[in-house]
Amino acid sequence: MKTALIMEGGAMRGMFTCGVMDVLMENGIAFDGAAGISAGAVFGCNFKSEQIGRPVRYNKKYCRDPRYCSIRSWLKTGDLYGADFCYRELPDVLDPFDRNAFARNPMAFWVGATDVDTGKCVYHLCTDGGETDMRWFRASASMPAVSRPVRIDGHRYLDGGIADAVPYAYMEQLGYDRNVIILTQPGGYRKKAGSPSVLKLFLRRYPGICEAMQHRHEMYNRQMDELDRREAEKRALILRPPEDLRIGHTEKNPAELERVYRVGRKEAEKRLAEIRQWLRNDSRPDREGA
Repeated sequence: MKTALIMEGGAMRGMFTCGVMDVLMENGIAFDGAAGISAGAVFGCNFKSEQIGRPVRYNKKYCRDPRYCSIRSWLKTGDLYGADFCYRELPDVLDPFDRNAFARNPMAFWVGATDVDTGKCVYHLCTDGGETDMRWFRASASMPAVSRPVRIDGHRYLDGGIADAVPYAYMEQLGYDRNVIILTQPGGYRKKAGSPSVLKLFLRRYPGICEAMQHRHEMYNRQMDELDRREAEKRALILRPPEDLRIGHTEKNPAELERVYRVGRKEAEKRLAEIRQWLRNDSRPDREGA
């Protein structure tokens, strides 16, 4: 049996994921592997570095800083979320990312990004939290139309969620068969098709990405149907918000970020005994957590 923590993206809906992660870490719950997409990658990496509270802390502190996320940054650099600030100054200086702890933790950590030319999701195993891993974190979370493609080893990448919203199938292929999956939309949510004209306007230089974006809602909805079946058949344990989180992609209100983080904590605390039982592959009641 191999266990994995699998994290969907969703921009600042990812504060829900942060709340879940912190409760898991506080209770000593570990996994053999983990995979994150988009916000699930840039926030989820803190699970491997064992930094409780870090992503919600820096998001609340810098959410109104134009260097972090702003139209000014987009117009000046081509990135809504400032690449130098988010992936150098913040993790190196302002709120250090613990690369030593990240490297020491034996848990395998995978992130996915979408190849601009093929429209397919490519996965990278992050090992040390160094420069290459940071580029993959950035690529995984680079939203189309408001981010420049990230160049890595001769390829260009954007948001992993374009091609693979929740990387459960990838992790299953690697042999992870006892998985906890964190979603950031409530049960029953399904994505609607985007506007083809808007997609072509912003992504006309990247036909592979444009094609993937046109079918993104189909991919997402198919995955949600499959995850519902896995949950019903007890093939995965899924945590999701109890209702729509009602938070913007670029939320600037620290109180709202804290609110969504608290929703995640509450959901994880409520299901903590169930999570423990699931990870030890045990259907008996958990007396300790009862």
